[in-house]
Amino acid sequence: MAYKGLAKKLLEKESIKVGDKIRVKKDNISYDGMLLDRPEDADDKHLVLKLDNGYNIGVEIEDARIELIEEGSKPEIKLPPVDVERNPELPDISIISTGGTVASIIDYQTGAVHPAFTADDLLRANPELLDIANIRGKAIFNILSENMRPEYWVEAANAIAKEIEDGVQGVVVAHGTDTMHYTAAALSFILKTPVPVILTGAQRSSDRPSSDAHLNLISSVIAAKSDIAEVMVCMHASIDDRSCHLHRGTKVRKMHTSRRDTFKSINTTPIAEIKDGKIKILREDYRKRDLVELEVRDKIEPKVALIKTYPGINPEILEYYIDKDYKGIVIEGTGLGHCPEDLIPAIERANEMDIIVAMASQCLNGRVNMNVYSTGRRLLGAGVIPVADMLPETAYVKLVWALGQSSDPETVKSIMLENISGEIEDKSSLRHFQG
Repeated sequence: MAYKGLAKKLLEKESIKVGDKIRVKKDNISYDGMLLDRPEDADDKHLVLKLDNGYNIGVEIEDARIELIEEGSKPEIKLPPVDVERNPELPDISIISTGGTVASIIDYQTGAVHPAFTADDLLRANPELLDIANIRGKAIFNILSENMRPEYWVEAANAIAKEIEDGVQGVVVAHGTDTMHYTAAALSFILKTPVPVILTGAQRSSDRPSSDAHLNLISSVIAAKSDIAEVMVCMHASIDDRSCHLHRGTKVRKMHTSRRDTFKSINTTPIAEIKDGKIKILREDYRKRDLVELEVRDKIEPKVALIKTYPGINPEILEYYIDKDYKGIVIEGTGLGHCPEDLIPAIERANEMDIIVAMASQCLNGRVNMNVYSTGRRLLGAGVIPVADMLPETAYVKLVWALGQSSDPETVKSIMLENISGEIEDKSSLRHFQG
């Protein structure tokens, strides 16, 4: 039970638990209903009741009297297995959960939302999937996406590879949206995949009428059947429910805190659009199904820093990472790839110690060009690697991966400058600018 403070003390005094039917009397008003749980960060001055009419209300408990009407228990979902035979005419698609809320089961008695981790859960929440594919479900971990770590990218990559080895025609990864673009980039470098690998999430959970979870999941399974054998992100293309875009895993970024179309392809065009159950290809330079053998290149070096430069940044910040034996640093520079000149001595020291320093731009659109101004040329002379139009997050992830592939600085520099998974475009176009 997440109640605390005054609320917890009052409930414990009357031996009341979540799921019990209680009466709360305050002034001349009386409320009867089932006690619901509250989030851990809620205050201690209110109880939440589900009334007999189905509505939930919050009741302030100051000067209130509480009594137990009937003992109950917090109900658990215990449903029989979904009795569905495998359809030999449909492909097998695996859905791997890392903790995102793409599919959930709503308990309408308590109002609680339960993550849908198994194939049965997913099919109950989205029965339309039965018309699209044979679905496997698997949870590899259950974390908030802000708690994602590089070692989890490796675990996810190996779990995906296992599903592909077991014969699935595509894999969908349910993921929280906040760091989904980091994971998409990481999987793009770690995996050489002969089948589609689609990351998807939900900006709004399944218990909300405006949830984007259903369309994102359905579209992702459709994408997993396609001929596009890349790591991609599938999310709403607009704020309404008309279509989803398939974004290349190394060129996509979350661009809004709450909009359903938050994910955008940066400096490039999405690979495809999914609308009314059909895929419309928007660019032809994608990797096609079954052209490569499955390969997992899962050696990484987590000791890489991503540092945003700003007016007045202290060189001690770079010195800290150098002294802590970090192997790589990505600077999110200003404009064409700049930082204050007083950082240059620390960068030169890093270069002398074979610590890789790469430069991306915090502008996001456009590309790094460090030959235009004198500061840029000095940074190049100090050993900084310009990463063209790579997103800062992608450059960070790529350096984590590249340092796992080789301990030789020159080899790592070559890897960073090579276009491996579509992370570097040949040229930039003004038509891609998100103005």
